[in-house]
Amino acid sequence: MFWEKLSRCHVPDAVGGLASATKPERALVTVVKTPKATTSPQRLVRENVWIRRILVGIVIIYVGGLILAPLAALVVGAFRDGLRAILAALSQPDVLTAFWKTLLISLIVVVFQATFGTVVAWVFVRDRFRGRQFLNALVDMPFAISPVVVGYMLLLLFGRNGLLAPVLTALDIQVAFALPGMILATLFVTLPFMIRELIPLLENFGTSQEQAAATMGASGWQTFWKVTLPALRWGFIYGVTLTFARALGEFGAVLVIGGGIQGRTETATLYIYRALDERQYVGAYSAALLLGLFSLMLVMATDIFRKMEKSRYS
Repeated sequence: MFWEKLSRCHVPDAVGGLASATKPERALVTVVKTPKATTSPQRLVRENVWIRRILVGIVIIYVGGLILAPLAALVVGAFRDGLRAILAALSQPDVLTAFWKTLLISLIVVVFQATFGTVVAWVFVRDRFRGRQFLNALVDMPFAISPVVVGYMLLLLFGRNGLLAPVLTALDIQVAFALPGMILATLFVTLPFMIRELIPLLENFGTSQEQAAATMGASGWQTFWKVTLPALRWGFIYGVTLTFARALGEFGAVLVIGGGIQGRTETATLYIYRALDERQYVGAYSAALLLGLFSLMLVMATDIFRKMEKSRYS
């Protein structure tokens, strides 16, 4: 009896295969069989290639249509009467004054944002204090508020009948319809760029290298200049670039607070608006093309230099 039971439950060997297995064992082996692949690897590769091509085409059409198509329209409109007409339009005294004022405002704003934006990002990452989350949320307000509303809010503060009008009158300071108001408006709309570029880098950088420098006798200022700032340099450069490009193209806020007075508070964007209103299309297209190309080249040059440095040290 013992040998009969043992012979019924033996396991099939490699030589006998499935022929020596009992019926329950053959059923079990049938259940765990691996199903055959229904799709060949070559077909999967072809499908992935077509999906990638479709996605790349969508990206090219979307980005190219939003950026290259308007630039092409500006080029056609600017060169409609030839290069000489462009040079004549851009060499007018009021146009040169408008571009100079735009450049001046942008440089002042970049200096302020590079300094105080770095400080704000540093404090948000390194310190925890009451009201920090609320202030962090306020930094993104320029993304949500229309620039026209920003100019109107500044007008309510610094205008002739504004809340701070008595103080400004006593100090003989003019903010609205003057350069200070235009600088404040541009500072408001460019606030997030430097801060949002630096905060992720500071969080990833951590504090270990700074603590090591402190243990070696470096002061806080030396640690910042020798350790922290070099690690943040490309985020700093990107923040400055985006801030400068945004300041060059600001329109709504400076129009409301500055008034667009020709020869006094007219920037390059305000000149474009006035030229279109007066049907000076060549001047408007030429100024818009110059501003657009300059901002685009600024951003692209920063990205190219960063890639060159990465390839040099890799």
